[in-house]
Amino acid sequence: MMKMVLLFFFASALILSVCESYDVSLQPHALDSFDVGYIQMKGAQNCSYLVMITTSCSSPKFNIDEISIAFGDANGNQVYAAKLDDSLSRTFEQCASDSFQIDGPCVSPICSLYLYRKGSSDDYGWKPESVKIYGYNSDPVTFTFNTSIPKDVWYGYNLCDTPPPPPSSSIQMSVQKWVLFVMVLGSVFSIWM
Repeated sequence: MMKMVLLFFFASALILSVCESYDVSLQPHALDSFDVGYIQMKGAQNCSYLVMITTSCSSPKFNIDEISIAFGDANGNQVYAAKLDDSLSRTFEQCASDSFQIDGPCVSPICSLYLYRKGSSDDYGWKPESVKIYGYNSDPVTFTFNTSIPKDVWYGYNLCDTPPPPPSSSIQMSVQKWVLFVMVLGSVFSIWM
């Protein structure tokens, strides 16, 4: 009986580890080093992008800091725009969405995005909810923040080296879990008998 309990425990742990291996929890992070001077266009073509930034309702009511953005692709092409906001135009207010047209090198697909906040506000002031980019030759991409941007540091995502999610849907994953469970359970019963 003790052998069966141990085997069941082992089987449960195995199933959980297999199921959890596909869960990639990605959070925005500070970039260790980033030099805007190194941003260059690797191709001769220029493209336009529509960038929509939604400010969280839990952000301070007004933003007086300067916000810059940089985004790019896995080939090293990057687009940079300094000082998106204008404190007189009431950009990046609480619960608001702001749109910007940015021109730069053609990047596709966009897999990295960083924001930079410069100003005199607290260490953690402006809080974007999300950034959505419509661009050249690719589907729109959304980066979800829901966290305050630290002052004087590039903060965001680099998903360029992240493996894509498995092609299976949640239903197929459930079938895979079930098949694995039945196989382990069959092994337990064969040892028990």
